[in-house]
Amino acid sequence: MLPSRSGSIPLFRFAGIQVYLHWWWFVFAAVEVTMRSRVYSSFFWNVAEYLALFVIVLLHEFGHSLACRQTGGQADQIVLWPLGGIAFVRPPPRPGAELWSIAAGPLVNVVLVPVLYGLSWARVHLGWGLEFADYGRFLRDVFWINFGLLVFNLLPVYPLDGGQILRSVLWFFLGRARSLQVATVLGAAGIVGLAATLLWLQPERWLITLLMAGFLGQQCLLGFRHAKLIRVLEQMPRHGSFRCPVCEQSPPGGPLWLCPACGNRYDPFSTVGVCPHCATARVSIPCAHCGTEHSVARWGLARAPRPGDAPVIDV
Repeated sequence: MLPSRSGSIPLFRFAGIQVYLHWWWFVFAAVEVTMRSRVYSSFFWNVAEYLALFVIVLLHEFGHSLACRQTGGQADQIVLWPLGGIAFVRPPPRPGAELWSIAAGPLVNVVLVPVLYGLSWARVHLGWGLEFADYGRFLRDVFWINFGLLVFNLLPVYPLDGGQILRSVLWFFLGRARSLQVATVLGAAGIVGLAATLLWLQPERWLITLLMAGFLGQQCLLGFRHAKLIRVLEQMPRHGSFRCPVCEQSPPGGPLWLCPACGNRYDPFSTVGVCPHCATARVSIPCAHCGTEHSVARWGLARAPRPGDAPVIDV
């Protein structure tokens, strides 16, 4: 289950993106800082190291969010939690747009590699902070934390960034649904191998490893189910005269939309946006492919009101 605003503390908003911190983060922070209490001579550096990890993850997630915005997609929320961060992004359903939205996160870590290495170089060759013995260890550890996150995220294991990049590349050749099915099946196998490797290398972190494997496995299952839904949508007839302003896909024909007033399913594109059960007219309709909501006017469904029409409901 993905973390959400429930149980999270709003931290700040930047570029229209609200950042939340899940309360479990504090529990894991206390555990991690305590476990590394003997690494530094001062407790200050233990806290600073964990905060540095926090900043690196946050920058990584902003990379995803801002890149998604560049493609015309939606990104308005980031949640930081013990297993990392989640950027709630919705790029247009095109392989290029999804590839850029995903790849931008690891690219932030790539940029940080020379920056952190430069700080370590400046300490040694320019004498910056030589009077603080722990400072050198701190810079070295933060460098390897960032590098480790980069390598881990690029593993071709869905839903890690590497797995999603693989899916985006396969999309060009296999199509949207098939590429997701292949990526999730490969991801499930990769999760088993990754968990076994981590349990062998760090048996004392078995709880974190099992939680991570469970989360990744759940996302693989959800992705596989979503791929099956996409295949169903792709095989349905389309309303060729209408196109989503974001993904440019024509909506499928069929009773897939719920009426916000009576709860019955109907096809608003065959009824000019009016529910045939209760005569309620919609103001907006979500795209079945990318999920973005657009007014009936943008869909090209606008018409003049008729006598006896029910009140318009915005959803």
